[in-house]
Amino acid sequence: MNVLDSFSLKGKVALLTGGAGLYGRQIVAALAEAGAETYIASRNTDILENVASEHRALGHQVTALYLDQGKEETIESLKETIIQHSGRIDILVNNAVARVMSNGMDGSSDDFDLSMHINATGIFLMTRIIGRVMMEQKTGSIVNIGSMMGMVGVENHNYDGTDMDGWAPDYFFHKGGMINFTRFCASYYGNNNIRVNCISPGGLKHPSHPEQFIKNYSDRTQLGRLAGEEDLKGAILYLASDASSYVTGINLPVDGGYTAK
Repeated sequence: MNVLDSFSLKGKVALLTGGAGLYGRQIVAALAEAGAETYIASRNTDILENVASEHRALGHQVTALYLDQGKEETIESLKETIIQHSGRIDILVNNAVARVMSNGMDGSSDDFDLSMHINATGIFLMTRIIGRVMMEQKTGSIVNIGSMMGMVGVENHNYDGTDMDGWAPDYFFHKGGMINFTRFCASYYGNNNIRVNCISPGGLKHPSHPEQFIKNYSDRTQLGRLAGEEDLKGAILYLASDASSYVTGINLPVDGGYTAK
């Protein structure tokens, strides 16, 4: 196989949880532009349908479906719908996340429990249900979207001179756990030719960011900037495609060198 052909996703079926967020839109684009029949799923199907229709206008195969990651029955229903329409699932990208704890360490235990139910239990169930499909196929690629916040503690100086802060205990908890869950799943599914990897993005520049935060954060990275609207696509395509056929169990920081500095 020509090395460039190994990056193609033509003939493959991909499922992405989420898809309308800052990084989700990049992931949809990476999968669809590479030729995958792509399903995107979350509770907000109206917003997802807007994303899907934009891609269909470009000739891509993108379908929006309903998913509540906190409810196992909706994961089962999602799987059945995709299998009925496409017959298989080759790629799963666990991207959906609920940001529940707005009050940081002063948040309620109920909020923490809800965050863990959606962001930890939900990802476990999604992986197990779609993983069983892949085990029957004896092939598949699972890509978990972590965060560099799962690799380091809070750098409070990033927020100097702003009204922002990084105190999100639930997010740090489950993003750190996702990295080791990736290693566990790589071991569990490996004999079935299913690869499981994690990508840990850094911060993505957003119009709402104060200039002082942008400067603080950029100074903290080796590349001297936050991520842009294209920076995650290559990593997604690499780990989803046959180009990484002998890669499993890794965590790939896509953070401009933040965690290496």
